[in-house]
Amino acid sequence: MNAIIITIGNEILIGQTVDTNSAWIAQELNLIGIEVSKIISILDEKEEISRALDEAISSVDFVIITGGLGPTNDDITKKALADYFGVKLVQDDQVLEHIDKLVTKRKAEMNERNIKQAEIPENCTVLKNNLGTAPGMLFKHKNATIVSLPGVPFEMRELMNTQVIPLMKQTTSDLQIIHKNILTQGLPESKLAEVLEPWENNLPSCISLAYLPSPGLIKLRLTAKGSNKSLLEEAINSSLDKLKKVIPELICGYNSETLEELIGTLLKEQGKTLSTAESCTGGNIASLITSIAGSSAYYQGSVVAYSNEIKENVLKVKGCSLNEYGAVSKQVVEEMAIGVKKLYKTDLAIATSGIAGPTGGTFEKPIGTTWIAIADSNGVYAEKYIFGDQRERNIKRASLTALNMLQKRLLATNL
Repeated sequence: MNAIIITIGNEILIGQTVDTNSAWIAQELNLIGIEVSKIISILDEKEEISRALDEAISSVDFVIITGGLGPTNDDITKKALADYFGVKLVQDDQVLEHIDKLVTKRKAEMNERNIKQAEIPENCTVLKNNLGTAPGMLFKHKNATIVSLPGVPFEMRELMNTQVIPLMKQTTSDLQIIHKNILTQGLPESKLAEVLEPWENNLPSCISLAYLPSPGLIKLRLTAKGSNKSLLEEAINSSLDKLKKVIPELICGYNSETLEELIGTLLKEQGKTLSTAESCTGGNIASLITSIAGSSAYYQGSVVAYSNEIKENVLKVKGCSLNEYGAVSKQVVEEMAIGVKKLYKTDLAIATSGIAGPTGGTFEKPIGTTWIAIADSNGVYAEKYIFGDQRERNIKRASLTALNMLQKRLLATNL
């Protein structure tokens, strides 16, 4: 079984709104064995909708449409669908009653636009939208099932979870699809592929490998397809066990885990606290750490020490170290880590100092040169990296590398 996802909205095509709906729908369909062959974003125009439907209906089993079901004049999806199927729009009394209750509950009054939302193509099956005024709609045409859903993400997800996916499960084939994501940190994509080539060449025929790089991390996605779920899981786990022996030092997480989540778990398990001193990363590490709910249990605070004055006066970095070695150096970043650890009285500390770019590099210290230090009860440890010449990417790489260094330190001290 396969599907095409169609998102309707001019706001998507001009970059005003990011299409998160398609990514979520694609993930959910994969979990029930439905492969998404294409994702299309189109304008709020009748001709575009008809053209996209012609292509989708002739090639897949399911078509999922989101967007264009609101009460304003630019929401034309219902009328376009009615015209496409050659039917009229008719008022649905149950939908109208539902809209009236929602509007009344919101202390508003029904108007003509609300009433128009109760009109649906006469050949559709209504999917009740418990969270909004725009109903979902289901059509059967030729050999395809077409579902039209609101573009509001929480409304779309509710309809998918409670009505669409259960229906799909009744009609899907025996195909099973299993994904396993492995997060790696420490090698660029080309080098990682070289290291993994013998392992990749010996993967079972039912498993495929994809490299999904991002600044600072490379995600390896193993995908197993077949009819026997238990055999697929066995093949995935066996392949993963072999991978762990090939790159044990590079694996830093699995599936949807993030480094900041993993570190938070380790810190809580070990009853330890953390602080950060950031120069080139400008508070990005602190932002990642505090993005996790409950991080106040282990994270004390940060000093964004961009100037040498702050390094000296707040973190107590020695002036002679700055003068002799420069701000981007092993000596200074280690003193920054020790200083913030003492300042906040934490068990561990991270410090970064580097040249993010796009200017400021020298022959001895090119753009991207970054020192990262971890301080704990056993002392302080620093590593030098050269990430590249793009500022935003350097900040992300330095932040994730620092978190990975901390994770390894926590795992080593926990043995």
